[in-house]
Amino acid sequence: MSIGIFDSGIGGLTVFREIAREFPLTDIYYFGDTARVPYGNKSRETVIRYSTEAANYLKGFGIEALIIACNTASSYAGELLKSQMDIPVIGVIEPGVEMALRYTENGKVGVIGTQATVRSNAYRKLLEKSGIQVFQKPCPLFVPLVEEGMVEGEIPRLVVKQYLQELVDSGIDTLILGCTHYPLLKDTIKQLYPHLKIVDSSQAIADFLHREGLRFTGEGKRRIFITDESESFEKFKKMLVGNIPLEKVELSEICTL
Repeated sequence: MSIGIFDSGIGGLTVFREIAREFPLTDIYYFGDTARVPYGNKSRETVIRYSTEAANYLKGFGIEALIIACNTASSYAGELLKSQMDIPVIGVIEPGVEMALRYTENGKVGVIGTQATVRSNAYRKLLEKSGIQVFQKPCPLFVPLVEEGMVEGEIPRLVVKQYLQELVDSGIDTLILGCTHYPLLKDTIKQLYPHLKIVDSSQAIADFLHREGLRFTGEGKRRIFITDESESFEKFKKMLVGNIPLEKVELSEICTL
C-alpha cells in the first residue's frame, strides 16, 4: 500500500519520518509546496485550492491513502478532500485531539498553531466536546524560524517563551503542537517547560494509523517532491529522512488557475 503526504514545506517531513519508521515497507510519496509556504497566512479559499492541487498531484501516483500533514490544510480542506477522494484521507486534527485526551490529567490543554489553524477553532471544537478547557495561541514566527533552520539557541528560546508563557501560566498540562513544523522546536519547548506533555502531530498520526488497524505493505519506495528549491528544506530533509533525492515540480504542472 502506498501513502501520499503533503504539507506546505518542511514540517510534514516529521510525519514522513514517523510513517517510514513505523511502516518500513510502505511506499511513501511526499509533496512539499515550498514555493507557496506558509499556508497559515493564506485565505481559506487559497488553502483549499493549494491542498486540492497537492492531493491531485499525489493521487497520480496511485496512492491508496492520503495524509494531510498540515494543520491549516486539515482545518480548511480536510472535509472537502475526504468527500472528493475515493481513498482514506487522514488529517492531523483528530489524531492530535485523541492523543491530548489521553495525556491530560487536569483537563486544561493548550493549542498552538498558525493564525489560520487557531482561527478555525478546529481543535477547540473537538476538545470542548469532551469537556476540556482549551487555551489557544497563534505562533506566527515559529514557521519562519523552522524554515530558516533556527531551531536551537537564544533566539528560538526567546520566541518560544514569548508565545507560550501565557498558556503555561493558565495551568495547562498538555500542549498540542498544532503545526507540523513545530516538532522541530520541541526540544526547546521541553527545555523551557519540562512538565508539559507535548502532543506531536507526527507521532499522533502514526499512532492513529496503528489503532485504526491499517496495514501497509509495498517496496519501501521513498520519493519527495518540492515546488521550489530551498537550502533549509535540503538541510532538514537530510537530518530527518536521509539522502532521499529531491524532485522539482513546476507550479505550472499542478496549478488550476
